[in-house]
Parts: sequence; C-alpha cells; structure tokens
Amino acid sequence: MRIGIVCYASVGGSGIVATELGKALAIRGHEIHVISSEMPVRFGDYTPGLSFHRVETPSYPVFREPQYLLSLTNRIVQVARAERLDVVHAHYAIPHATAAYLARQMLAATPTSRVPRVITTLHGTDITLLGADRSYSETVRFGIEQSDGVTTVSESLKRDTIRELGVKVPIRVIPNFIDCELNRRHPVPEIRHRLAPHGEKLVIHVSNFRKVKRVTAVVEIFSKVRAKVNSRLLMVGDGPELDDAMRLAKALGLGDSVQFLGEQDRVVPLLSAADVFVLPSAQESFGLAALEAMACELPVVASKIGGLPEVVEHGVSGFLHAPHDLDGMAESVVRLLTVPEVHARAAAASRHIAETRYADDKIVPVYESYYREILESPAGVQLQSH
Repeated sequence: MRIGIVCYASVGGSGIVATELGKALAIRGHEIHVISSEMPVRFGDYTPGLSFHRVETPSYPVFREPQYLLSLTNRIVQVARAERLDVVHAHYAIPHATAAYLARQMLAATPTSRVPRVITTLHGTDITLLGADRSYSETVRFGIEQSDGVTTVSESLKRDTIRELGVKVPIRVIPNFIDCELNRRHPVPEIRHRLAPHGEKLVIHVSNFRKVKRVTAVVEIFSKVRAKVNSRLLMVGDGPELDDAMRLAKALGLGDSVQFLGEQDRVVPLLSAADVFVLPSAQESFGLAALEAMACELPVVASKIGGLPEVVEHGVSGFLHAPHDLDGMAESVVRLLTVPEVHARAAAASRHIAETRYADDKIVPVYESYYREILESPAGVQLQSH
C-alpha cells in the first residue's frame, strides 16, 4: 500500500507513534510518505520505503499569521497526486484531519486524480482539550465524521470522543505500541554512577512539561519520597512548566537531588538507570511514556486517569492513585524502592505486558488490516455509519 502519514514533528506521543508506525510499515514493504512541518524527532536513519515531505508555510503581509492549514492541504494534494496514495492517515484531529478532508475534496474535483481514503487517529488532547473547546469543537467533529475511518489509542479516549463531541461514526480502538527490541533495559554502570554517585535510588519522569503532566506534582511526590529514602529525581524533558518545577525544587530545598536533564532523543539509557517511573498527569489518553518505561522494566506510579489503567495494572506492574493523592503516590514509590520483591515482581510484569500486549509486531498488523478494511469498503466509515 501507498500511505501518507500526516503528523506533528515535535516531541509528543502523537508524532512519535505516527513516525514509528511509518517506519514499521516501510519495513513491512509498504511505501510510506510522512508529511509534516519539519522532520519528526524519531525519523532516524534512512529506511527503505520511507520518505519525508516538508510543509512550507510562507508568511505574507496580507496574512496576520501563517496559514498552515492551507499549506498542509496543498502539500497533501501534491504528495497524493505524485505518489498515487491509497490512504492519508492523519494523526491528531486539528489541523490534520481537516487538511486531509480538504485535500480529498480537491483531488475528487479532478477526474484524473486518484482519491485516497482518509483515516484519522485521535491521540488525546485533540479531544480532551480542543474538542471540548467551543472555538474548535465543530471543526474537530466535522473532521472526524468526514473521515473514512477513525481510530483512538484507548477505550478511554473512545468514550471521551463520543461524550465530548457526540460523534456517531464507528471508532476502532488500536492502542499505541513500542519496539520492544530497541526499548529494553540495558544498564550502563557508568551512567548509573554519574546520576547516583552515592548509591541513591533513582526516580524518573519523562514528558513534554505541559500543564497536564503536572511536573510540579512530580517534585512534590519526590520531596515526600526523599524524606524516607536516599534518592534522586531525574526530570527529562522541556516545556512551559519547567521553570515552575525548578523553582519548587529550590523552594523545597531539594538541591542537586533533582536533576533537570532537558529533552533527550534517546531515553532508554536513562530509563535503564532508574528504579521507578512517576507520571501524576491530570489526563492521559494512553500514556506512551509509561509504556516506554515498562518496556525497560520500570514499575510505574501514576494517576488513575484516562487510558493509564489500560496500560498500567494496579498492584501488578505498578500503582495507580487519584491525581490529587500525592501522599499515596509517594508511599507507592517508597514501597517499590524499599521492598525488593515488590519491585522485582512489578518490573517483570511491566516488561511482560509491554511484550505481550503492545509490541509493534502485534499492533502494526492491526493497522494494516484496518487500512485494507477501509480500502475495500465502498465508502469507509460513511457507509458503515448508516
């Protein structure tokens, strides 16, 4: 199949999953064309069958702001015509699903053009934030309902989509996935010693440091943990809440026991050095960072919210608490750090869940099957919905 994948290039779950899906499909023999404003962070080295197409958005005085939707639509049309795409797979509702719909209409207006099917994958904040905002809700709903196929990354997000937007088209749940061969625990003693020079336990958090990730809550949880266990906190990532987290760490007198490491292209070495992963998010539609940690045999302590309970099994691969229960999260972290048999069981279960439920060789074929289903349907979702 010839597939166009439209995604964001920045650090974040939707762009990472879209890029990894493109790479996996190319390895499986498909022709994949990734369309984005810049090369995605996980694009990596050359993969046969995988191409990148940049969206250029020039500025003109007549426009107050760059018209990315229009330039993205135009680029999708160009790539679809030149490469005779079978499918345009839009990751994230705005503006990608809208641009894909416009591109399909433009191609349909030309009798000689091949018109690809449009599949939209919803990743979370496109529904829980943008879909709930009256400034965008109608556009989000329209893009979803005009797609030939729609998927979400969790059952929780599927329920949110139906509740927030009232969409009536069928939605298929296809969870996020991970390459378990690349994402596996590989300890490097030198890294561990550098991060914990006096044998401290290591707690880690990885995110884009947006408000929904509650990075200040991570610091608060760690402050409670450190009062009971000799430990350090690794804060991996960057974003708008970074300054608040740094100020709080200083105010709590945590000193160099909290290390802010910035964005890291490869987090496996850091995950492999750590002991527990903490994710007290206000909302997570799946929790890809948690899955990456689990693949590296890290127990996860997280919020019992959104799609996280579908990934992290409470009392098995980690512990889940109400988002406001920072004391409970801290207690779970302390238990994992101080009771070796509890940590060992949770670490083994984490890896087992990642391998048996979310490995790429199990999930990518599901996407392939869904593409074929939509291509073989006379009118995709629109036909199924009547």
